Amino acid sequence: MPLTRSTTLTSVAAALWLALLSASAEAQAIKSSEPMVLRGAGSTFASLLYKKWIETYRKNDPNVLITYDAVGSGEGIARFIAETVDFAGSDVLMSDAEMAKVRNGAIMVPTTAGMIVLPYNLPGVKAEVRLPRDVYADIFAGVIKRWDDTRIRDANPGVTFPRIDIVLVARQDTSGTTSVFTQHLAAIKPTWREMGLGVGKLIQWSAGTMLASGSEGVVARIKIAEGAIGYVEYGFPKRLGLAVAALQNKSGKYVTPSAGSGQLALTGGAPPLKELDASVVDPAGPAAYPIVSYSWIAINKKYPDDAKGTAIREFIDWGLSHGQDDGVDLGYVPLAAGVISMSKHALGAPGL
Repeated sequence: MPLTRSTTLTSVAAALWLALLSASAEAQAIKSSEPMVLRGAGSTFASLLYKKWIETYRKNDPNVLITYDAVGSGEGIARFIAETVDFAGSDVLMSDAEMAKVRNGAIMVPTTAGMIVLPYNLPGVKAEVRLPRDVYADIFAGVIKRWDDTRIRDANPGVTFPRIDIVLVARQDTSGTTSVFTQHLAAIKPTWREMGLGVGKLIQWSAGTMLASGSEGVVARIKIAEGAIGYVEYGFPKRLGLAVAALQNKSGKYVTPSAGSGQLALTGGAPPLKELDASVVDPAGPAAYPIVSYSWIAINKKYPDDAKGTAIREFIDWGLSHGQDDGVDLGYVPLAAGVISMSKHALGAPGL
């Protein structure tokens, strides 16, 4: 049958339509193969573990790309409120005022725990250094200024301390680690606040204190400064081989940081979620390490992109279910089963 002009135009139109459909399907396939990008920022305390989780999770689900900037808890929460990141790591709970600024609502999910330790740089001292509660509180209050102070020597018979000044190293950024540490110092030294010493993410330390950004910055300063002592999550000095002090706990025992002593600080049942922070300010167990902290991830109650919200929850649920043991070698303390259950409930994880 001879082709008419109308038939020819119809055939051309059909071909164009099929081509457009094919191109659209191809573009959709390319789009669906692009990874989901999740952006986080915050706690340096938990950053070593989160880095490990992200690397492992990427192998399990290559369609999800997760980034995390270890900028400190305060900056992480600020970015979360400003919606420049999808989630934030923090070592303290968000305040009611901060919660009120989150347009899409916020949920705080405990993800791990760890110990705040006191690494030091004392040339020539090979023995373990013991620090009583009142002594390490007064060191960071600026009361005890030299390593050969009588109160330090009395707690360490047989150890010869160098006649050098104590150099304090502290965080200069808004830090959840600082908040947890100063809460502990205020709990064990009743006059801490009376002396004008602060409690919070950012405080005014005594004159001469060396300041550094992040946990990495603190351990780097301690490593190069003779006589230095500071406070960081256990994994950082552990990785660099820095000595850490054995601290006297509430029961009067000297305890070195370890997976066991950290775990003992978290035993005794799981209090309500909002009371977790307060429950470990000064643990009472006879063999418990005295300065421990939970670490949290802040997420939105509702994300404009449902797929992103699902991906974030699936990542955190994976970390709670499969990533707890990843932290042991890094110096973290796995969450107890009761806390994991509360975390998953807060998260709204599948199956609950």
